Amino acid sequence: MNFWILQTLNGITFGMVLFLLAAGLSLIYGLMRIVNLAHGCFYLAGAYIALSVIESTNSFLMSLLVGVIAVSILGIIMQRFFLHRFQHDHSSQILLTIGFVLIIGDLVLLIWGGEPKLLPKPLLFQGSVSIRTAIFPAYHLVIIATGLLVAIGLWLLQDKTKMGALIRAGVDDTEMARGLGINVPILFSLVFILGVALSAFGGIIAGPFIGVSPGMEWEILLLAMAVLLIGGQGSLKGAFVGSLLVSLVDNYCKALIPELGMFFIFGSVAMVLAFKPTGLFGKL
Repeated sequence: MNFWILQTLNGITFGMVLFLLAAGLSLIYGLMRIVNLAHGCFYLAGAYIALSVIESTNSFLMSLLVGVIAVSILGIIMQRFFLHRFQHDHSSQILLTIGFVLIIGDLVLLIWGGEPKLLPKPLLFQGSVSIRTAIFPAYHLVIIATGLLVAIGLWLLQDKTKMGALIRAGVDDTEMARGLGINVPILFSLVFILGVALSAFGGIIAGPFIGVSPGMEWEILLLAMAVLLIGGQGSLKGAFVGSLLVSLVDNYCKALIPELGMFFIFGSVAMVLAFKPTGLFGKL
């Protein structure tokens, strides 16, 4: 029983991290139709920048703040000076973002080296808690609670605010949104910053949990893409449900049959798309 409790909690913990990444990716693609293959690099850069700040200041909170801001600045530069030129050209978007992946990946390798690194946990959450007879790290529960709070916050933003109404209008019909006088370029930039910040935030809080290493940007992007396909583009509900499904399948497979992990993940993707091509919560 302890095995299943721990594996389920580990899966939910990783699911919350994956949700932060996939929610931003889903919003960016759902609203802007940008195929951003560099999204995993924002996750990676956020974690490495946070690591350097922690080593300098010994403050996890400061590292979180600096990491998110620094990566958000990188993201807005990328969107305003490069990606906006290829708004409807997916081939150019793919080539451009792959270029950013290679550049950022090489910079990470140059600055921080090729060895995997683990961010230190905040001192306040270094202990463990007992769940029945299982011992579970307290920091993992903090990640779960943080993910749930972010999910609630994003839901409130999208469904209960004017900004959310503008985002929904842009997702449903960009041309109609322009016709109604919505400043779509500014909206695009704000959503892109939000997506990038979520990715960096996810990388930082996951740093003490799964660590960070060069090349991780591709692995995490692949899982986020699986979430996007299962949940549906532009849907926060889809990103949340898809993240939990993918993370639980991934975690159980790693524990039981690691050689078939990707088979079951993308087998699940294929099954969902076979019956609902737009994903569980996506729209035509």
